Amino acid sequence: MDFALTEEHQMVRKMVREFAEKEIAPYIKELDRKHQYSRDILTKMGQQGILGICIPVKYGGAGMDYISLAIACEELERVDTSARVVLSVHIGLNSLSLLQWGTEEQKQKYLVPQAMGQKIATYALTEPNAGSDAVGIQTTARKEGDHYVLNGEKMWISLADVADHFLIIAWTDMEKKKKRDHSGMSAFIVERSFPGVKTGTIHGKLGVRAGNTGSITLTDCMVPAENLLGQEGEGFKIAMSALDGGRYTVAAGAVGLIEACLEASVRYANERYAFGVPIGQHQLVQQMIAKMVARRDAGRWLVYYAGWLKNQGIRNTRETSLAKWINCDAAFDSAADAVQIHGAYGYCDEYDVERYLRNSKGAVIYEGSREIHQLIQAQYALGYRQDKPLRCELPAYDPVEWQSEG
Repeated sequence: MDFALTEEHQMVRKMVREFAEKEIAPYIKELDRKHQYSRDILTKMGQQGILGICIPVKYGGAGMDYISLAIACEELERVDTSARVVLSVHIGLNSLSLLQWGTEEQKQKYLVPQAMGQKIATYALTEPNAGSDAVGIQTTARKEGDHYVLNGEKMWISLADVADHFLIIAWTDMEKKKKRDHSGMSAFIVERSFPGVKTGTIHGKLGVRAGNTGSITLTDCMVPAENLLGQEGEGFKIAMSALDGGRYTVAAGAVGLIEACLEASVRYANERYAFGVPIGQHQLVQQMIAKMVARRDAGRWLVYYAGWLKNQGIRNTRETSLAKWINCDAAFDSAADAVQIHGAYGYCDEYDVERYLRNSKGAVIYEGSREIHQLIQAQYALGYRQDKPLRCELPAYDPVEWQSEG
């Protein structure tokens, strides 16, 4: 394993950082205050090639590797979590699932425009009464001729009011649903334009206020049979493999949030005086800053190791889960310390650290709560949980193949 970032990785960091500082940073405070989502930022992300960063060139992407995706997430969340969330759902949960499970026809029809930023995609598993308990979902899909009829409601869906394409998980076998047998679940590509699709916005969120979060209601929604992703009964496997992509991006973004907290705290600690000296000279402030450094560096290597496994085509459910849990807790702790360092000023939105704290809390809950990830790690250690081979594994990164126009 080579721990040195390549020239391409450094280029990605420079490109995404410059984009975030130019196109997001000047507007994010006002967007957050107004609880307003900016479609303009999303459009520019597509034009910059960020929305297809780790998708092969032949499918409209930039052909870069999974480490590049992590770096992009770091740099976006360093400015604001709402920008990283776009990569989590559009690429991590949706586009990588199409790359892994989709037919060639599905990739051409859906993955290509998504990678090019022409269409926006998201993922819908969570429901009003089913979060961590994925098998508890109630959405159903009934086969009728050459269509499936979907009924149900999804909740807490990022980009619900913005996305053109939804990856929907639903029950196709009602007998297995009664038994909570997840082999009765299937996955579908649903277009916003399909009759019976309705979305709504969730208001009053604690954090990620510049991001769109909402619900999706499916009422006798007719979905063509060719929009079944994978095979009938593979929905749970697809949902869980998608989470390996989504959790990876969340873990990477958490590193960027820690970096933002560290930069803000160092800057303030060198400027603010107390007892005749900059507060950075006080040992307890130094202790908080030192912990941010440790969290950032340790967390970054947890992510990069998971990314290295992805590049090799090696299953990384445990490693990604560990990175997600540790990094999101670390980001929350770092944001709390950053507010403490800023004192009263940290308690108002004159400084960005209060937004970092609000944003950091969400990641401790979504993409698998802290408690779910603790259970996952314990189950692996105790031997209760083992990764079984999937019919379709996430493709290993091959620079020659991925950067070829095909």
